[in-house]
Amino acid sequence: MFNPILVPLDGSQLAECVLPHVAAMAQSFEAEITLLRILEKNQAGAPAQLFDLLNWQINKTKAALYLEKMKARMQESGLRVRTMVLDGLVAEGITEYVQKQGMKLIILSSHGHSGLTQWGISSIAQKIILSAPTSLLIVRANQFGDRPRELVEAPVYQHILVPLDGSQRAENVLPIITRLAQFNKPLVHLVQVVQTPEMARQMPPAREDIDLANQMVARNMEEAGHYLEQVKSRSSLEGIAVQTHLMTSDNAVATLHQLGEQEHIDLVTFSAHGYTGNQQWPYGSMVNNFILYGKAPLLIVQDLPAKQEQKPVEILVKDRADR
Repeated sequence: MFNPILVPLDGSQLAECVLPHVAAMAQSFEAEITLLRILEKNQAGAPAQLFDLLNWQINKTKAALYLEKMKARMQESGLRVRTMVLDGLVAEGITEYVQKQGMKLIILSSHGHSGLTQWGISSIAQKIILSAPTSLLIVRANQFGDRPRELVEAPVYQHILVPLDGSQRAENVLPIITRLAQFNKPLVHLVQVVQTPEMARQMPPAREDIDLANQMVARNMEEAGHYLEQVKSRSSLEGIAVQTHLMTSDNAVATLHQLGEQEHIDLVTFSAHGYTGNQQWPYGSMVNNFILYGKAPLLIVQDLPAKQEQKPVEILVKDRADR
């Protein structure tokens, strides 16, 4: 499933917040880990080329030594780790490496050497996320402040949130959850939020409109309840602690955020697309919201075929802004 795993690092303490999660994922999926550092060369004129070449060799040596240090720390836990130092543009280089090496999962810090910002993810992280042709685990660096080096133990995911919408695409996360649950023994929260029908805004709704909307919600709640119980009873989830949540709301994504805080969720899992997801976009609207505004680590299972050509990052950013 998630073998091999790619871990981009930039040498900062913030980026190192991913390491405990890397250990948890690698142990759960018996995966080999690649620690990757991409160095960007300065675009200098001819007089400075010799100086830049010397600096490049020094920086490359430092980067290689840094990765070897991280590798040694992880090997102490019995993990299989290799390192790689490349040059080029960071986001584009990571995407190209993933495609060429057939990586199944990228574990990425929300922020790196540029520091914490008011935004949910850094600009580099955003480019990687939008162009990534594979599954992603986004770890929130702001949870750890300046203390990521102290996090040497692999996290135990005690509460995993699994939003479902009744579609097979959304269920792509379930085999992953099964493997994680075998290692971490969490409480898995299966949740479906039934959306209340949108009413006309020009005037107060008539009595018959309200009755019809209530009938639709009741019918959908009934079907969603049966669906959640059916998923819970599947043999693949046998022996796993599962709690179902059936909710109704006019704002499903806000309801999921609230549930995450109430249940102290420490891992949110989504398929990249759900029932209404369109393959021309890298992620569905709800996943996009959690990428930007989520507080817990976010695991996104990519459901698009690996061979599908990805759009350039610049186009994806524009598409997303136009949505």
